[in-house]
Parts: sequence; structure tokens; C-alpha cells
Amino acid sequence: MAGRLWCGYACPQTVYTEMFMWIERRIEGDHMQRMRLDQSPLSARKFGIKAFKHGVWIAVALWTGFTFVGYFTPITTLAVSFASWTLGPWETFWIFFYGFATYGNAGWMREQLCKYMCPYARFQSVMFDPDTLVITYDAKRGDPRGSRGKKADPKALGLGDCVDCNICVQVCPTGIDIRKGLQYECIGCAACIDGCDQVMDKMGYPRGLIRYSTENAVAGKYADSDIRRHVARPRVLIYSALLVVIVAAFFGGLLLRSPLKVDVIRDRGAMVRDAAGGRIENVYRLQFINTDENTHRYRVTVSGLPGLEVVAPPAIEVPPATTQTFAVSVRADPAGLAPGAHAIVFHINEIERTGVRADEKSRFFVR
Repeated sequence: MAGRLWCGYACPQTVYTEMFMWIERRIEGDHMQRMRLDQSPLSARKFGIKAFKHGVWIAVALWTGFTFVGYFTPITTLAVSFASWTLGPWETFWIFFYGFATYGNAGWMREQLCKYMCPYARFQSVMFDPDTLVITYDAKRGDPRGSRGKKADPKALGLGDCVDCNICVQVCPTGIDIRKGLQYECIGCAACIDGCDQVMDKMGYPRGLIRYSTENAVAGKYADSDIRRHVARPRVLIYSALLVVIVAAFFGGLLLRSPLKVDVIRDRGAMVRDAAGGRIENVYRLQFINTDENTHRYRVTVSGLPGLEVVAPPAIEVPPATTQTFAVSVRADPAGLAPGAHAIVFHINEIERTGVRADEKSRFFVR
């Protein structure tokens, strides 16, 4: 519906790039001042300005890494460890890793990340249609392009409103010419719109030569004021329905998920061994995974052969969010059982609650 508004206004890469560019403007000056500074020979002043800028960038980047790790290590504990230089190895690694990534992405790569690494532009291109809101150049109004004086009549000169100043190209962070049509590199930041509107104001022409619009609106199929009426079109309704289904399935999966997962692993040390009373037994290791935040107790039973007996604790207790393994023996009377492997099923049921259970297949060997 709205093209790449996410990219231009809400994507963390764009937000951090704007932050770093603001710091750069505050320290080094506007575009022309930065160009003169870059072209000047190395001096103590130039080195100091550059060092100060990168120092601020690095401070912001490290703060970002620090706050990110603070989601996993309590932030107050992390701050005390950081101040006393007693951080753990993984905490140190991730703080510097995300700090380096932020510094490199927002300070150096900037929109190159959007052009060459982010899959969003290529993925979204298959979702665009002529009614998608994008940044567009009104070729009917702007062409033919050409320079002219402020007081000149463009119609008398056979020209459109575009004065061919190239400001839209100069301010574009990805370096595209929006006048050539929509391109996947466009991140929808609207810098070209701002630059063009300023030129239109100086020339006394109406704003909107470059504007947010749709392909159909620019082609004259309907006015810009009617764009909202074309939002509820079949493509959008289908995408919305699919999104609702996905969200419902996600929350349904969370609500209906079982907190219990069990894996049954046979003991490889002894396939079959004798037990008391002339019976035989197989030994298994049951791995319990409790994904809940509370302790649960389970009872183990087994089925599949007549007279099977489980030798296991009457209540297997698994602490919250942990994985534990318990040894379990299954015994049977070999009389009447053919040698070989027989299918059996372990049934694990929670003692306190009904409905929480797991059934796992395995094999019982008879010699």
C-alpha cells in the first residue's frame, strides 16, 4: 500500500544513518563544508575534527551494543560489570560485535546496505502494483527538461517545469535519478521531494513535480485525491487475509503449544538383559524438555506388549525451562514373545493437569 515508507522512515538502518549524519553535520558542517574539509590537506585541525566525529560515532555504537546486551543480562548488573571491567567473555563479544556493526553500517555503508545487502527491496518489488504509493516524477509536467531564467516562460521555450538542476540526484542517498522512473534502490526517504519543492518555490512553480503518488495517478487515471479510494483493492485484501491467517496461526500455536517435549533414546550399552523373576528388560533414557516457566511432574507408562512393566520414579519432576534426562527400564515376560524387535509406546502424562501429555514410539528387544 505504502511502498517503502518503512525503509525511508522506520528501518533501524535508516534511523541510525540519520543519527550518524546529524552528528556529522553538527561536527563537520554542511555538505559544502564537509567537501572542503575532505579536500584540504591533513592538518591538526582536520585530524581533530575527524577524530572527534568518529569518537562520537563509536560512543553511540558501543552504547547501542551495550543496551542490546542489556536485554539479556540485567542492565544494572551489566553496567556494574562494565564499569568494573568484569564483563563476561560473551557479553564483551556481543557488545563490541553490535557496536562494530552499528558503526560500520550507519557510519560507512549507510544506504549501500539497502542497495546491495537488504533483500527487502527485491522482495517488495513483486508486491508493487500501479496503485502502490511510491515517490514518482511527473514526466508529463516536467518534460522536456531544461535550464531557464526565473522570469522565463517555460511554455514559450517549449520546456516543462523541470529545470534540470539535478538536485534530486544530488540529495538522493542511493544516487539514483528518480526522473528515470521507480527503481529498487529508492528507499522512499523523500529527500528528492524536499529538494525539488525548494527549487519549485524559488522558480515560482507549483510544488509536487516529484511527490508521493501512484503510477495510475501520475498517468492521469485518477486524481491524487482519489488515491485512498484505491487502497482496498483485491491484492491488498488478499495480502491482508493472508497476514490475518498467519498472525492467527502464530498466536494459536502459542496458546495451544504443549510445554512438554520428550525424546526416547535406547541404552546402547546392553540391548537386552535379565531381570528378577525370569523377566527381561530394556533400558532407555527419556529426555524431558520443559518449555514452561513452572515446574511440572510427570508419570511414565508404556504400552504395546502384554504385561509390560515400567521401572521409573512415580513422579518425574522437571524444573522450569530446563532439559533433564532420566533412566527408565521396561520389563516383560519373554514367554510367548517372538525374538526380535517389538513396537512399544511410552506415554508421559502430567500428574497435576490433564491434557498435557506426550507419546513416543520405541522398540523393545526380545532375544
